[in-house]
Amino acid sequence: MSERWVLRIFGFLLLVLIVIAGFGQAVLQLWNWLMPSIFGLHAITFWQAVGLMGLSWILFGGLRGFGMVRGGGRHRGHWRRGMRERWEGMTPEQRDQFLKGMGGRCAEPRPATTEPSA
Repeated sequence: MSERWVLRIFGFLLLVLIVIAGFGQAVLQLWNWLMPSIFGLHAITFWQAVGLMGLSWILFGGLRGFGMVRGGGRHRGHWRRGMRERWEGMTPEQRDQFLKGMGGRCAEPRPATTEPSA
């Protein structure tokens, strides 16, 4: 590896540590300010705050904020576009067969459009 890549990796790891420390300190301060007075809970340490932050990230956040999971970023809507293209390529008979196969699992069946009488 070149020296340039080593410096990039070191800089990235340093940035990650600074972000974790900053968010951990924010969780610590907010917890110790709010939770004891509101709910009667006791104060926590910095490492408990980092652990709480990690646990809540795992349970509620994941990598969603980074556009890496659940269709984020430039891939958003890819599944929907693919289904629309397939739907448009179907004949009316194929569409009816597909809807019968779905059996109303995704949405309520739409009423057939009727022409207004004159």
